[in-house]
Amino acid sequence: MLSIPGQGVQNCDGVTRRELMRIGGAGMLGLSLPGILALEAQAAEKPRDAGTRASGFGGAKSVILIFLQGGPSHIDIWDPKPDAPDNVRGLFKPIKTKIPGEYVSETMPLLAQQLDKATLIRSVSYTPNGLFNHTAAMYQMLTGEQADKVSPSGQLEQPTPTDFPNVGSQVAKIRPPDSPMLPFVMLPRPLQESNIIGKAGSAGFLGKAYDPYYMYQDPNGAVKLDDLSLRAEVSKARLERRSTLRSLIDSGMPELQKAVAPYALNEYYGKAFDLILSGKARQAFDLTLEPDKVRERYGKHTFGQSVLMARRLIEAGTRFVQVNWPSVANGDPLQTAWDTHAANFGPLKNIHCPKLDSALSALLEDLSQRGMLKDTLVLAIGEFGRSPRLGVSTSGNGNAPDGRDHWPYCYTAMMAGAGVKAGAIYGKSDATASSPIENAVHPTELLATIYHALGIPPDTITYNHLNQPRELVKAKPVLSLF
Repeated sequence: MLSIPGQGVQNCDGVTRRELMRIGGAGMLGLSLPGILALEAQAAEKPRDAGTRASGFGGAKSVILIFLQGGPSHIDIWDPKPDAPDNVRGLFKPIKTKIPGEYVSETMPLLAQQLDKATLIRSVSYTPNGLFNHTAAMYQMLTGEQADKVSPSGQLEQPTPTDFPNVGSQVAKIRPPDSPMLPFVMLPRPLQESNIIGKAGSAGFLGKAYDPYYMYQDPNGAVKLDDLSLRAEVSKARLERRSTLRSLIDSGMPELQKAVAPYALNEYYGKAFDLILSGKARQAFDLTLEPDKVRERYGKHTFGQSVLMARRLIEAGTRFVQVNWPSVANGDPLQTAWDTHAANFGPLKNIHCPKLDSALSALLEDLSQRGMLKDTLVLAIGEFGRSPRLGVSTSGNGNAPDGRDHWPYCYTAMMAGAGVKAGAIYGKSDATASSPIENAVHPTELLATIYHALGIPPDTITYNHLNQPRELVKAKPVLSLF
């Protein structure tokens, strides 16, 4: 059975069409995918007048958001400070990049040679309301809104249908794909801090029709065609989205073809079948179609293969792909988590940074060689950085002498493509990477920049579950990035 989250639509034909859509195990198709397509068609575009045609406006056709949940250490990766005191600069040496006179950490040798295609934004900064743990920070980064219900621990409540939508869901509604393809895909695992799973990862008040297609599976392993189940640590209640496009194709293609022929399906059912029968989504998820050297270049690990899959999805026509770092945000740093309270340097050097380095550098190189970087916007960012001083507590958490705590006051993002300046540095941090001293950028301004690049004015009005008007984001795009 196909599993694309969505809401049912009422049809004048009633049961007949619904029963038709169940043929070949496609019942969920009748209940969700046509609803997605119908609702997408209702989105009205804001007129684009001369005043909105500012630098970079409308230069992107698609977006790859690489969300490094957990908070990577900016000073140990993107923004080294070799002249800072010992308890700040850390153990890594700076290395030259393709940007003249600029350096990154020695942990990123491959990316250093591809930064002539990107801009490093070294001045991302915000001051949180109350404690700044992961979920509240992720919610702000991905929806553009401050959370209104925060527990004493700094965590949020579980996801609700009244949450603000993820940026990808907003894009899926306003800019649906031009061809039969999934509009928004999230992979390879949910956003998660402790038992708060999926917050900021849904369409919220837009309705389930605009939820992403959740590809929660490890692309580096043997992909099960009949199962998109979540990982073992995810609650059983979230195992409803279990089927894949490919299992439906592989097991039900003859029945689907027979079903289509005798009936004149309306526009949205026709589009739904176009998506399935075209096979584009199925092929985009199939990494065995890639040469081994390409897969090796991205890195034969979950993150690397997820980033490669994102490129394939964009190439096939998906509008927005969000790749989540494949670890619980507050997970064990000795495994795969960026949350380096207990240890910082060993995991970064031996585990995390090699994966980040291979995947990001391969993506920039690959998109450039394919001519896709000119209209694909890439943003790599976490919910915050790490404390410049070692061994201190900045968020109420305990930290080992070689650990770094949460730090939203200054950190780094990487942006590339769709007219973003190549080989540039935007903003500047102080001598200890503690705060911006030039061109501070709020995370919501980066969301506004994504909308702007897609040709969507950030102040476009959408309506919540109470039919109240809401701006996409209360921020201006950073036009100097273009």
